[in-house]
Amino acid sequence: MRKLFLAFLVGIFLLTSASVWAGKPYKIGALFSITGPTSFIGEPERNTLEMLVEEINKAGGINGHPIKLVVYDTEGEETNAVKKVTKLIIQDKVLAIIGPSRTGTTLAVVPFVERYKVPLISCAAGIKIVEPVKPWVFKTAQSDRLAVKKIYEYCRQNGIKKVGIITVSNGFGQSGREQLKALAPEYGIEIVSDELYGPKDSDMTPQLTRIRAKNPDAVICWGTNPGPATVAKNMKQLGMKQQLFMSHGVASKRFIALAGDAAEGIILPAGKILVADQLPDSDPQKKLLLDYIAKYKARYGEEPSTFGGHAYDAFLLLKTALEKAGADKAKIREALENVKGIVGIHGIFNMSPTDHNGLDEKTAFVLIRIENGNWKLMK
Repeated sequence: MRKLFLAFLVGIFLLTSASVWAGKPYKIGALFSITGPTSFIGEPERNTLEMLVEEINKAGGINGHPIKLVVYDTEGEETNAVKKVTKLIIQDKVLAIIGPSRTGTTLAVVPFVERYKVPLISCAAGIKIVEPVKPWVFKTAQSDRLAVKKIYEYCRQNGIKKVGIITVSNGFGQSGREQLKALAPEYGIEIVSDELYGPKDSDMTPQLTRIRAKNPDAVICWGTNPGPATVAKNMKQLGMKQQLFMSHGVASKRFIALAGDAAEGIILPAGKILVADQLPDSDPQKKLLLDYIAKYKARYGEEPSTFGGHAYDAFLLLKTALEKAGADKAKIREALENVKGIVGIHGIFNMSPTDHNGLDEKTAFVLIRIENGNWKLMK
């Protein structure tokens, strides 16, 4: 009798499982810099994506199809990213890919997703990722052009006319440098000094000394940790009193920890997630932001960074596309290109055949000042 009862339970379980998972799994890939110098970007992206996939699978998947997630670590390296994207496409046969984390690694894999016609939703910021438009490539991170505009608008409003710039010599820094130089005339800004530093440089005193000699009104640094923290500390050591601006590439608490008291007073454009609790209740993103922060903190014991939000938005867009397109790569691509009015962590997404980022400067960025070791929304 006991055996019959156990067999009955097994049968019920199998029938229930079959009804819940009526469809073949949707396999999606992800490429993040989980280890290496930019792990502070890739780790929260990986964590966020795993959390969302688990959540949606518990709720029945997408149209009855569970999500099978395949995540690879690029270590922030272009060569490794190419190896892993090839594996995702040829061996794992994924429907779409989220990531990579960095501009350089994204640009390295673009030719492969274009060749094999696999939708890619990058979590990196460089404008070159989507301009000119590439049919199979999208991104969720706010573009550096929008970030530059936010800084330059503040400069124009506050009488800052001469700036010195110091940018990292990688894909992110190069793209930011190009936008800083291209947009300066539009805002009446003169770049009086243009300096570079290497991704592994640990002392920017020589570059900053040359910038100081030009006596700019402000300094703009474009890079990701740890370089920008070194720039902040070196400026303080040199006694430079100019306003220091950072890019959105440092929008994590790790930057404040690395820079220490040299971070005080720095201004940067960043996503609203850093100051979600300071937003007015009327903000259309506030509820989503607070919900994401609460869920991430409950699961991982810490608040998510702005970078985790890039993965959140990428999955949100892909989920929307899969709901409409199913397991057809071409239809997924088309659905992504026609996303409208999707409220995400970093703005409201409106994609089009000519815009594969879909964000505008009104919702994508707010200006933030670092005060007492924390983020303060500037109004």
